[in-house]
Amino acid sequence: MSRVYRVLRKKYARHPFDGEGAYRYGGRWSSAGTRLSYTSEHQSLALLEYFVHLDQGDSPTDLLLAVAEIPDNLGRERIEVSQLPQNWRHPVAPPELALIGNEFAQGGKHCALLVPSVLAPTEYNWLINPGHREYGRIVVQEPEPVSFDRRMFGGRRSQRRHSGH
Repeated sequence: MSRVYRVLRKKYARHPFDGEGAYRYGGRWSSAGTRLSYTSEHQSLALLEYFVHLDQGDSPTDLLLAVAEIPDNLGRERIEVSQLPQNWRHPVAPPELALIGNEFAQGGKHCALLVPSVLAPTEYNWLINPGHREYGRIVVQEPEPVSFDRRMFGGRRSQRRHSGH
C-alpha cells in the first residue's frame, strides 16, 4: 500500500481528490478541462508543493492534509526525468507537460501517473484520475488540520541566545 498526500483549504475538504481544481484551472501536468488530482508521495513534498504557490503575505489558517491509500496493484504509469524536455522545471511549464497529463487521463489505461517534482526531482507527485474505473479502490482518509512552522511564510525567526560559557 502506498500513501499519497494533498494539502488543501478547508472549503475543499469534502472531496479532496476529485480533481476539481485541475479541471477548472489546469496545472503543470494538465490543461483546464482535464480532471486529475495532484498529490505527493511524501507529506513534506505536499507541503512544499502547496506553499510554493502562495503569495508571501498569505498565511492560511485553515489548511488540511488529505491522505489516500493506494493499493500496490493499482494501475500506474511513471514518467522519468529523462523522458521530459530540458526545460521541464522552468517556472512557466512548457505546454508539452500538460499534454502528458491530458493524454494520460484521456487514455484511461492507468489510474495514477507518477511525475517528478519540479521542487525535488528525485521525488514524485502522483496524478490520480478520479474518472478511472479503479479509482474506487483508493481509500481516502478524513482530512486533518495541518500544522506548520510559521517561518514558512517569512515569519520572524527566534534569535538564539548565546551563553558566555
